[in-house]
Amino acid sequence: PHYDDVTRDLNNSRNNSDMRDVRTVNKKIADIFDSSNFVYKSSVKITTRDRVISKTIVGRRGNYLLTMDNEAIDINEILDINTL
Repeated sequence: PHYDDVTRDLNNSRNNSDMRDVRTVNKKIADIFDSSNFVYKSSVKITTRDRVISKTIVGRRGNYLLTMDNEAIDINEILDINTL
């Protein structure tokens, strides 16, 4: 393959991996709060474009997840979320 083709393919792969599926993230968040394991908090791993963090979420207000340590995480920034 030509160098430019390989570079273009690599850039396309990076761009696709950075894209977030809004429906999937919102479904995962809904599933966490609807789970029988969720009493008033849930430990989760949140992946954003810049970092991966572990947090204990206690609720949702508007477009933000609220954490035990009083942090509001913008759901638009979340690429993936999973329970721990």
